[in-house]
Amino acid sequence: MNLLIKVCGMTDGDNIRQVEALGVDYIGLVFYPRSPRFVYQMPSYLPQQARPVGVFVNESKETVLTYADRFGLDCVQLHGDESPLYCRALREGHGLTVIKAFHLATPRDLAATDDYHGVCDYFLFESKTPQRGGTGRQFDWTLLNRYTGQTPFFLSGGLNAGSARAIRQFRHPQLAGIDLNSRFETSPGIKDVERIRLFLKELKEYH
Repeated sequence: MNLLIKVCGMTDGDNIRQVEALGVDYIGLVFYPRSPRFVYQMPSYLPQQARPVGVFVNESKETVLTYADRFGLDCVQLHGDESPLYCRALREGHGLTVIKAFHLATPRDLAATDDYHGVCDYFLFESKTPQRGGTGRQFDWTLLNRYTGQTPFFLSGGLNAGSARAIRQFRHPQLAGIDLNSRFETSPGIKDVERIRLFLKELKEYH
């Protein structure tokens, strides 16, 4: 099982370059003004090998497309209350890869994915908290035993340097990748490159 690796919430060009050099697949840029990881100016370097992902919360399609054009995005991650119709419009109308985030605590939260099959490329499952993303909290992964959908997903929420073994022991036919964020930072938006490198090494060794 080869997992896709996504590192989210990056803001600094040199930091992006160093993390990309580790061989990660996706690098997330947050365009949500209330986030401490908000990208308020163009970084000095944007990923060339990893795919840049724009992270949005309840933005208009026009705003998303403006950022996609400016930052060269072909993938977006949606963390708000975006409808299936909205996701379909970005995916089919504008050719963007769409990752839709769902905040899980109960089976009812998981049932919310039902209307999004076929209009998203991936789901992202993370902890249900009052804030949007980067909470550093892990939800109960056994909840995903109830997930029988065909849309592949990223596992997120509270993953840290000690999570490698648990990730490799977790089995689900639709597990596509993992999303690393706040537990791999020296400060909001700045990732600890060595911590990520050691984590990826350990993850590979457990394979």
